[in-house]
Amino acid sequence: MKKTALIFIATMLLTACSSDSNPEDGLPKETQTGANTFGCLIDGKLFLPRSGNNSIVDPLSGAILSRGFPEASFDYYELEITDYKSSHRAKFLFHMHNVPNNGTGTFEINESNGMRDVDGYAHNYIYCVVFDKSSDTYQKYVSYENSGSFTITTLIIGPATGSIISGTFNCKLRNINNPNDEIEITKGRFDVNSRTIMQTYFP
Repeated sequence: MKKTALIFIATMLLTACSSDSNPEDGLPKETQTGANTFGCLIDGKLFLPRSGNNSIVDPLSGAILSRGFPEASFDYYELEITDYKSSHRAKFLFHMHNVPNNGTGTFEINESNGMRDVDGYAHNYIYCVVFDKSSDTYQKYVSYENSGSFTITTLIIGPATGSIISGTFNCKLRNINNPNDEIEITKGRFDVNSRTIMQTYFP
């Protein structure tokens, strides 16, 4: 494991204080009810959303679900996860492209250019931003062609009650500036409701 990856793991350790012996114990259950949960292991260490506050005016939400342009060809959902409680914030972005048309099933995770929304690619990708103490800078890790897969197990598009998207994922990411520096994400799972996720506080 590269040094940068080790720094990344250290940043995540605060999310796993009670699960150091078995990080998997800290992962949320694989529910499919819109319970607003997210979790994964990054090089074996637990990563969870952690809100900065629960202010109505300026909520520092640990998890945000946004959507692209459903009336156009660039239709997507993006799940943004942030750890606000560590001294250096870690951020994770999962771009799921054309979800309503694709429906449930298993799909490839492909290349990311480290951008999001319409500035990112028109396919599925993941990237994350973490702090590297050795260089005193933030480093970005991005997915690459066929670097993993995700499975949508539940998809309910409902404007009145909120859209529910649930699934699992696993993939590898490379440092955007150093392709030899790689991290692996395993045991990923999410279960989110577009209407209620912004009001959910992640401790």
